[in-house]
Amino acid sequence: MVIDCQSAGVSGNMILGSLLDLDGNTRRITDIVGSIKSHLKGCRDLNVSVSDVARRGFRGKYVEVKAEEEVTHRTGVELREVILSCVEHLALSDQAKRLAVGSINTLISAEAKAHGENIEEVHLHEAGSADTVVDIVGTVVALEDLGLLRNATIYSTPVAVGGGLFKFSHGMVPSPAPATIEILRSKNFPMIGGPINAELTTPTGASLLVNMVDVCTQFYPPMKPLALGYGAGTKDFGEMPNLLRTTLGEPLSYDLLIDEICILETNLDDVTGEVIGHTIDRLLDEGARDVSVIPMFTKKNRPGQIFEIITDKENAERLSRVLMEETGTLGVRVYPCKRHILVRETIPMEIKLEGVEKTIRVKISRDREGKIIQVKPEYEDIKRLAKETGKPLRLITEQITEKVKQVLPTT
Repeated sequence: MVIDCQSAGVSGNMILGSLLDLDGNTRRITDIVGSIKSHLKGCRDLNVSVSDVARRGFRGKYVEVKAEEEVTHRTGVELREVILSCVEHLALSDQAKRLAVGSINTLISAEAKAHGENIEEVHLHEAGSADTVVDIVGTVVALEDLGLLRNATIYSTPVAVGGGLFKFSHGMVPSPAPATIEILRSKNFPMIGGPINAELTTPTGASLLVNMVDVCTQFYPPMKPLALGYGAGTKDFGEMPNLLRTTLGEPLSYDLLIDEICILETNLDDVTGEVIGHTIDRLLDEGARDVSVIPMFTKKNRPGQIFEIITDKENAERLSRVLMEETGTLGVRVYPCKRHILVRETIPMEIKLEGVEKTIRVKISRDREGKIIQVKPEYEDIKRLAKETGKPLRLITEQITEKVKQVLPTT
């Protein structure tokens, strides 16, 4: 499943609405409301309605919570106990329980840090209402009913947080709210500002999002879309549809794994070979996965080089700085991208060849099903063996590869 929150952000009722729209089954809401009413002290009455609404001309499911409450706020501990009691009362799975407890714990921790209070004593104001309990319990119930808590991967785009100022119980604050940005920071979850001046992501929505999602990605993964769900926010903005879209899909299986990387690139035409060699060594020492230097011609037909680096996303900025420091380049292009990869491992194997016994390191590449795609002996090891046997390195490589394939299982 993909949660697309890059335009309208996310709130608890938007997540719940999109999941109910996917499932098409709102009957469980009655069970959820009954459980919450019996466990939430100070809640005289609770009504949850689910309806189709329009947001800028597009349809979505809107979840509205109306509660008559005798209290204005609750402690985080009280809310956690209520959610745990509801999950147990509804006989949900261990996976659902972990998600529910993880979401409320994330929310409590963020509120405590934002207000400088103890986790066990922090009072929740807006987040301490019945809405929060409905959003968290309802979401885990919907995910379980959809079968998404087992053997499923949940993706998300970076979350839009809006901008500008908004008013709540503590006065005027910038968007995102202090608790919201603390939640995203604590889980290293990417966010994007805008696209309008409004609060687009709430603390409850952020808490659910960071605990639900397995992979955050800028683009949708390879998949066949099977069903779409749209959850509507409370406000109807003039600039855009206030809708959260979730897409249920089936992965495209090519038996390959997907890896997210960044490619760093710059053009050079005024550095020496010594500087280039030193820069390559330093970049590899600093964690670059690979470095390439490609000859080219620059303006006025001057010979130059394209410096290209493959790296993990978290190292992109740091390695860009290294590249600038070492070469003096004024800019580095950064291309986030995905690549299909094989599972790789290096194993030692005892090889007897031409009367010589040696331990050879062998690189084995497999697909996600465990099928061997490539066998490659370590160059330095076969180089030594070729020297000792007096045989051509090419023939030694072929013989060792065949021997390894005979010994190793194919799956």
